[in-house]
Amino acid sequence: MIGYYLAQAKVDTVLLDKRDIGLGSTSASTALVMYETDKSLTELRKMRGEEFARKSYTMCRKSVHKLEQLVRRLDLDCGLEKKTSLYLANTKKDASDLEEEYILRRKCGIRLDYLERSVIEKNFSLSKPAALHSYEAAQLDPYLLTHGLLNEAGQSLRTFDRTEAVDFHLDNNGVTIFTDRGFTVKAKKVVFAAGFETMKFFDLKMVKLKSTFAIATEPVKDFTGWGFDQCLIWETARPYLYMRTTEDRRIVVGGEDEDFVNPARRDRMIPAKARNLLNKLKRMFPSMDLEIGYAWAGTFAETVDSLPYIGEPKGFRNIYLALCYGANGTNFALMAAEIIRDLYLRNPNPNAELLGLDR
Repeated sequence: MIGYYLAQAKVDTVLLDKRDIGLGSTSASTALVMYETDKSLTELRKMRGEEFARKSYTMCRKSVHKLEQLVRRLDLDCGLEKKTSLYLANTKKDASDLEEEYILRRKCGIRLDYLERSVIEKNFSLSKPAALHSYEAAQLDPYLLTHGLLNEAGQSLRTFDRTEAVDFHLDNNGVTIFTDRGFTVKAKKVVFAAGFETMKFFDLKMVKLKSTFAIATEPVKDFTGWGFDQCLIWETARPYLYMRTTEDRRIVVGGEDEDFVNPARRDRMIPAKARNLLNKLKRMFPSMDLEIGYAWAGTFAETVDSLPYIGEPKGFRNIYLALCYGANGTNFALMAAEIIRDLYLRNPNPNAELLGLDR
């Protein structure tokens, strides 16, 4: 996303990826595109104040629509579908909290409904004390989106995959990146957008690593019990369950988060975590014939306020960090692309301070 935005601004840009393009976190993403973050508007208001909370949710809402507009304008074949989302309360206390959340969101101009248990049971094969039904969400295939953007980027973007950046050096003329292939890249500015692997180069105290697990079912004959045109679903429990459908009639389910220790231990947990996810899905939709098609795990980073960190780190001239941590990485990537483009071009961006590294 950042490479595409810089290329569109006619900035001569080199993109390095140590993997094949679109693998790693991109293809592991479950790609539920929502304006909500892992912190509710109520929680953000308590943490950062009312203005910060309102601006954050407004920014995230706008990014959902900007992403839709970008995909439509470029006519990218990436499975984009506009969706609604259902945020389920797991307990009566959560239901009460959702009432407060509903009021706050309405004050911010967000269109949504507060659903009682009877409405949920009428439309779904599950029962929860309450839910918020939001009208601004989407889903897509992040792998196809990535390749579509790179195909559209043009000659201003030169992409090299299977090329790992192993070190960098700052001097008065800019930055030199050293790669595992023996080649170097000399640049005026460098953007680190490598997810949690950015911590190889920078001591990032503001994040905590977590592992999440996901499955994709075999294609489902029908989605009995899944109302509202197969909306996106997630819940108030922490760690939470989250799910969506796909173009080829599968269900993608994620959750069962654990503190990250190392990739080998994480991957050993995949079979058991996959069974847990399938069993939870079966309890929600008992009439569906469900079978695991694929199972995988990924590591992600959490921030205190669940928002990304984007900008220039202190003490590092000519460096930008795009730390799109949290549960809304696709949305955050678009924000990072706009902010970094504007920082480079020295154009004002209202979100740069909001998501700055020094907040």
